[in-house]
Amino acid sequence: MENSSPQRTNRHYEEELRNLRIRLLKMGGMVERQIADAVNSLVSRNSDEAREVIARDAEVNRMDVDIEGMCIRLLALRQPAAGDLRFITTGLKINYDFERIGDLAVNICERALELNQEPIVKPYIDIPRIADIAESMVKDSLDAFLRADCDLAEAVIARDDEVDQLNGQIFRELLSYMAEDRDAIGRATRILFISKNLERIADHASNVAEMVVFMVKGKTIRHMDRHEQ
Repeated sequence: MENSSPQRTNRHYEEELRNLRIRLLKMGGMVERQIADAVNSLVSRNSDEAREVIARDAEVNRMDVDIEGMCIRLLALRQPAAGDLRFITTGLKINYDFERIGDLAVNICERALELNQEPIVKPYIDIPRIADIAESMVKDSLDAFLRADCDLAEAVIARDDEVDQLNGQIFRELLSYMAEDRDAIGRATRILFISKNLERIADHASNVAEMVVFMVKGKTIRHMDRHEQ
């Protein structure tokens, strides 16, 4: 009997870690869907879809609170060490980034609701492109976390440059539209806001990837130049 109690405790602890993985996977999938649906609500001018994304943010927030509570309980009650400690603290920080991504998707929808009521300034070509990259970065950063894959994490970080370049291109194009047509300034500014939110989503995905490197190697690469990593 004396030996069975630690075994049961260990099994329960492993189950808690598995549940944390499952919940983070669900959270990541949820925010991926939020990004895709938010951008589609703009491109397809589907205001009902935008409202659905905004309404689903309450579920994202509930998941955020649930995962945060789970991480804090594991840290307080299990006192994990080494790899488990890095996994749990990384999960806690990743959860924060995912919640912020959900908020940014809501911001996009709020601008989409306004733009859907007005004529289109220009065809939405680059916005879906930057959204596809940002969404894939979110997906791959989560996969890198779950697989403890530093190579994939570093590939996510490298893709952030492509997002920055596209965002700059969108900014320059819309600036020229605003210079030529003062009536387009309000609409173009909203599109710029959407592009900036997508860039910030990519930044959060990069944050997740950086935390994966920390989790696997115990090495902090935030605030470092690329050649130092």
